[in-house]
Amino acid sequence: MINRISFVFIAVVFLSSCHNGGERAFLYLDGFTQGTSYYIAYNSPDSIDYHEDIKELFAYIDNSMSIYNPGSVISAVNRSEPGIRPDDYFVAVFERAMEISEKTGGAFDITVGPLVNAWGFGFTERENITPELVDSILGFTGWHKVRLEDGLIVKDDERIMLDMNAIAKGYTVDVVARFFDSRGINDYMIEVGGEIRVKGTNRNDQLWRIGIDKPVDDPAAMSRELQEVLHLTGASLATSGNYRRFYIEDGQRFAHTIDPSTGYPVRHNLLSATVVTTTAMDADAFATAFMVMGLEESMEFASSHPDIEAYFIYDINGMSAVAHTDGIKDMIRR
Repeated sequence: MINRISFVFIAVVFLSSCHNGGERAFLYLDGFTQGTSYYIAYNSPDSIDYHEDIKELFAYIDNSMSIYNPGSVISAVNRSEPGIRPDDYFVAVFERAMEISEKTGGAFDITVGPLVNAWGFGFTERENITPELVDSILGFTGWHKVRLEDGLIVKDDERIMLDMNAIAKGYTVDVVARFFDSRGINDYMIEVGGEIRVKGTNRNDQLWRIGIDKPVDDPAAMSRELQEVLHLTGASLATSGNYRRFYIEDGQRFAHTIDPSTGYPVRHNLLSATVVTTTAMDADAFATAFMVMGLEESMEFASSHPDIEAYFIYDINGMSAVAHTDGIKDMIRR
């Protein structure tokens, strides 16, 4: 469930950065963080380059929640080192992850990493999957088996491992947005690993235009075509999907989204879920949860939460179809 792919970066660059006359003083930053790329555009009337400040924020978050950094807080927690007191970044993401896990009935779960690894979609080699192996791993996964007590992470089983990849990149976007807000910057687009937050307008004084990829079986992402373009401001967007990360074995297709309740890859017709909401952290997590829940349950959930809009691409007999919440219609402009 935890692995995520950037679906919208190219669309952001070409739809929002093109410019003509009347341009404003926009600055553009890009690079790599948390094992992925980032792209940032912001209106800086005083032409101040905040790149070093932002890279410092990235470093703080990496030292807090990167499972690829052996010196990070989360790595120490996963090793069950005693007395590790999580920082404010870690606590904010952990507490929100627990809330979203409860809201989604466990479809979102930051403890599912060992299952993702076992199926070959994490950072270890795929294991020989048997029902016995899945059942054994399920014994030490589950969001309700870990909690924050007196400022410390308490695990019911020392083998429990936390992986915040499906929410931390969204949170990183929100941290940068708060930094810009504190500097009085009112027009920006922040993208980290496909999670996006926009405010104000682009350099042409228009709403930010964010593209959603068509679901094409193309693991290398060499062929990309837009399914839709959303016009956004004051909102965050994230997309999760199964059509770029999968493998086929004995004629069966195994998607990278793992259902935390069963321990097996999901088997439904939902190809991708795009979520638009206030914070990138929430958009990130709910997009992942929806890929576990499937089309009908996700549509019902999103429609019953006024702060969430969602755009779904699903399969019908080998053909893609679209469903979305009512609010999405206002974001689509021909």
